[in-house]
Amino acid sequence: MKPVLGFIGLGIMGKPMVRNLLKAGYAVNVYSIIDSDITEMAQEGAKGQHSCLDVAKAADVIITMVPNTPQVEDVLFGETGVAGALREGKVVIDMSTISSLATRKFAQTIKALGAQMLDAPVSGGDKGAKGGTLSIMVGGDAQVFEQCKPILDVLGSRVTHVGDHGAGQVVKSCNQVLAAATMAALGESLVMGAKAGVNPAKIVEVLSAGYARCGALDIRGNLILERNFDPGFMTRLQYKDLNLAMELSQGIDAPMPIASLVRELYKTCMAQGTGNEDHSNVIKVFENMAGIEVSGRG
Repeated sequence: MKPVLGFIGLGIMGKPMVRNLLKAGYAVNVYSIIDSDITEMAQEGAKGQHSCLDVAKAADVIITMVPNTPQVEDVLFGETGVAGALREGKVVIDMSTISSLATRKFAQTIKALGAQMLDAPVSGGDKGAKGGTLSIMVGGDAQVFEQCKPILDVLGSRVTHVGDHGAGQVVKSCNQVLAAATMAALGESLVMGAKAGVNPAKIVEVLSAGYARCGALDIRGNLILERNFDPGFMTRLQYKDLNLAMELSQGIDAPMPIASLVRELYKTCMAQGTGNEDHSNVIKVFENMAGIEVSGRG
């Protein structure tokens, strides 16, 4: 018999993830701070709840997908948080991208209540969430991971147990450093090529078939040429994730010179008011410096 699920956080990622769980035959209780999101998911077969606590009361496994560490802490331990309904046999799977240090503390508190926690951040953006092809990196007890793996397999095509509590968030920080640096390098290279007089569409075509091929090119290359910065992954979240990586690096004395520079580029995006656009808009920083706009038109 399938466990009853709870899902808290119905944003760009959360909604398609809930849809995939419903398609797989799971009963899903949902909550969001935005009432219309609850209504939308209820119309598609989920059961809307009035609080995080209500979700936890109704569910065996509670999944959280919210923006940052303070939101996760509030969802878990706030006045109407899930902690009030946690007991032996229940599992919390946090799929948000948050502090690995805070994650370890949250897991200890949840264990003291008799329940279990996995940190399971994801990579793949809204496209991966819609297609159920996310890469999911999971920290926590191996036995709990095996228990919950059938649920995670619905959401991702690669689900990997990477270590104890917090390890999932550590690997996600590694992912975000590489993803952000790659996106910045893509923007810089396209601006250089365009400024030198080469059609950017041709640059994307060639690079996509060679050693420089990467997820940034495959997923966002043509969208950049179309000047489409509708968010698959928001710039403000990329900036937040780079801050989390820097927090982690400071605690272990790991030098991060490239990540530090890339974070400053994304800080510039934030200062220019484009935090809600896709993180590929880092190209605009290079465009402003070079005095040229990269486009596939013409």
